[in-house]
Amino acid sequence: MSKQTETTKRVQCPSCGYEAKRVSTLTLGTLLEDELAEQLTAYSRSCCATEGEGCASVKGDSGWRFCLSQDCDVVYFTEEGDTQFTKPQLKVSVGIKESSGERPLCYCFGHSVASIKEELGTKGYSDALADIRAKMKDPGCHCETSNPSGSCCLGSVTKGIQIAQEEMRMNDSTVTPASTAKSSSGETVAKIVTIVSAIMASACCWLPLLLLAVGVSGAGIAATLETYRPLFIAVTFGFLGAAFYFTYRPKKTAAETGHDCCPSESTVAGDCCAPTGNSRFNMMALNKVMLWGVTVLAIGLLFFPSYVGVFLGTADDSALSENMNQAVFKVDGMTCEGCSAIAAESIKTVPGVLAVEVNYERGEAVVGTENCCPMPRDEILAAIKNAGFSGTFNQSVETKTPPRVVRQ
Repeated sequence: MSKQTETTKRVQCPSCGYEAKRVSTLTLGTLLEDELAEQLTAYSRSCCATEGEGCASVKGDSGWRFCLSQDCDVVYFTEEGDTQFTKPQLKVSVGIKESSGERPLCYCFGHSVASIKEELGTKGYSDALADIRAKMKDPGCHCETSNPSGSCCLGSVTKGIQIAQEEMRMNDSTVTPASTAKSSSGETVAKIVTIVSAIMASACCWLPLLLLAVGVSGAGIAATLETYRPLFIAVTFGFLGAAFYFTYRPKKTAAETGHDCCPSESTVAGDCCAPTGNSRFNMMALNKVMLWGVTVLAIGLLFFPSYVGVFLGTADDSALSENMNQAVFKVDGMTCEGCSAIAAESIKTVPGVLAVEVNYERGEAVVGTENCCPMPRDEILAAIKNAGFSGTFNQSVETKTPPRVVRQ
């Protein structure tokens, strides 16, 4: 095996054993302290004098490597020999090798972990990536002579955003990831509006019942809310669909957006722009669970008028019987089981009423009172009106009533 082949395969830092990436001599010559320039030049001359035309520099590989480990002080090292340069020997701070302070990430346009944290605290997201991509086109970047890694900084900036978010979370600050801020906020709004509109769609049933429970008249409320029920149902399903879109739509990676920030020669998978990892997966899974929970809750609220009568029914011992003084009242304005329950609850508050059976399909309420007392027609009609419906006395009944729908 030739010496050049052995050199090409050596990509681990001799100090920490971490993987490293190629870097050009131009990067070192620009960023190393001036007094080290002569040492760098001497090494390059020695390499070419030894190898002649086979020198790595002549073939396009400077022979220098950049150590990617955050915990290692070595920044540059040679594939051959023991020449190394550490962080104090550079003119600039190596942001990806620092754990605190400013920590520069983009050396061309001035983005750092500190500036990203300031953005997150002010706006809730960072537009550093968008700013860099825009400026890469005009006026253009000069990463090879300004970034210690000698390559595009977008991968480091993406990691820096994640680091800033984590540090702010540790300080009890809520941060929205920059790459998903808009979609996450849209998803949250869609879920909230879905629940609110579903609640309003069923308000024609639960709100009058609530008012009756506290002794407040619900006259007219049920009918008014029933008018807007189709609108609230449409809004519910519209925003529920939007929530599903925001949650399940494919997430684009940096490469798919046309900004491939991963250097082709990099051998480190984590140096790419697209954020990955268990934390992102867990958050997406949690969002999906929450979405399905919202869906079940919304559907339950929308169909609340259809099953509310089941929960408000009473035991058989309160059923109408032949021993009661019975009368049939015509009730107009009922549209569902919920309306039956509201009317029954209101009629039951009339003194002397022992049992009530309401059927919204026939628009009737059969009321049973004690035989010893006259039927309180006016009070019952007032109770029907108080529930938000209009009623009229129909007839007295001497036999059992048909099967009831809602029993109170």
